[in-house]
Amino acid sequence: MSTEELFREDAYLRTTTAKVVRADAQGIVLDRSVFYPEGGGQPGDRGELQLDDGTTIVVIDTQKDATGQLIHIPAPDSVAPGTGSQIGATIDWDYRYRHMRTHTCLHLLCALIPHPVTGGSISQDKGRLDFDMSDTIDKASLESALNELVAADHVVDKRWITDDEMQANMALVRTMSVKPPMGAGRVRLIDIAGVDLQPCGGTHIARTSEIGHVRIGKVEKKGKQNRRVAVHLD
Repeated sequence: MSTEELFREDAYLRTTTAKVVRADAQGIVLDRSVFYPEGGGQPGDRGELQLDDGTTIVVIDTQKDATGQLIHIPAPDSVAPGTGSQIGATIDWDYRYRHMRTHTCLHLLCALIPHPVTGGSISQDKGRLDFDMSDTIDKASLESALNELVAADHVVDKRWITDDEMQANMALVRTMSVKPPMGAGRVRLIDIAGVDLQPCGGTHIARTSEIGHVRIGKVEKKGKQNRRVAVHLD
């Protein structure tokens, strides 16, 4: 049974109740979760699980196994909850929210650099994308255009299409190294109105203004046909 991923519909949902499906050496599996598992360059969530007796289990990471279950990885020597027990699950919101801001900012960067993406990563203070391109980049102009998109307060929305519709519209896929999250029958598109539209399984903010002012960091040449661009949150 796959974990119900509540963050897919509401990235601002910070807490939920859930039932323990499994607890073993791998970690803790719940029937539903607000914790985002590492993927697509975005780190897995951290947070806490609260047991009925008042015990708190600190979650230091979240991963996803091959069966689609989310593995909540507890701190070493944590108490193991009993299978079937009801618990509360709460993410570290400040940690997640910075990832949401960075991730959405990278979508704006994609809109400004119209080349395929060969790789990327997201962290608390910055993100970076690698582009399949040989052109030089004007950092000052790029930074100005990026902050204009941020300040314009564009709505960041989501919509779903079927796997078949995705297959017929693969031009929407910007990432060369990461395939769109297909296989469940439908794919989620992140739509920044009039700016960017692409399949993505990560968590995003609701409006671009929430990103805040950003600056372009290093622009590095990583081969004849590759440019790496770093973006920092202020």
